[in-house]
Amino acid sequence: MAFWDGLWRGRAAQFDSGSAASNSIELTKRHPSVSLTKQGAATGNLRVNLSWRMRTSDIEGRSRQRGRLLRHPFKLFQPDVVQAHTQGVVNVDLDLGCLYELVDGSKGVVQPLGSFFGAINEAPYVKLSGDDRFGSPSGETVYVNLDHRESIKRLLFFVYIYDQTPAFDRTHAHVTLYPSNGPRVEIELDERAPQARSCAVFSMENIKGELIVRREVKFVYGFQAELDRLYGWGLQWGRGYKTRV
Repeated sequence: MAFWDGLWRGRAAQFDSGSAASNSIELTKRHPSVSLTKQGAATGNLRVNLSWRMRTSDIEGRSRQRGRLLRHPFKLFQPDVVQAHTQGVVNVDLDLGCLYELVDGSKGVVQPLGSFFGAINEAPYVKLSGDDRFGSPSGETVYVNLDHRESIKRLLFFVYIYDQTPAFDRTHAHVTLYPSNGPRVEIELDERAPQARSCAVFSMENIKGELIVRREVKFVYGFQAELDRLYGWGLQWGRGYKTRV
């Protein structure tokens, strides 16, 4: 086995299973789920963060990047080119939302659209911190109070594009879960879906007292109502608007 093969495989294993150095676990197609309970991370406030930046070019795609590194292995040690923000970044407004279902049967959504910001110390124990419309480094954050995990049946976190212009192919977005204890969990929206307007990112389900986080990354052409039908939530949906800034 060549040296470069070993180096590349080592990096892939690190991203799939997590790293002590980075203290993170990345959910992938090969490893789509993790138990927060077994990680000792099922208490306190779970912070879920969405951040994104504009793709510099099509070569940023993982498959092409990997092929380029195999052809020119020494580029592995070259830093990425950082480009300044452009007007295109401002025009992309990604929003983070969460469908919830509680053990008592109540259901709903937490999202910027319609100002459904939720609550952290009372039902639904899910709260959106604010609405980032410009892709700032801090992104958007939703908190989940896992001290009330017995009241939560399932959650579905999703990302949608407010201005109705498909732009997932123009952005590189990722969602990171920061538990109060244990490693963070990372999920990249790395699949190209040029015409998609929404994406189910991950689900969290209380299965016999164990909190399981599962990578979904399912793109749809519609909005929340289509995600609702896909996952069987059964809510009533209407058109919503944001206040101007």
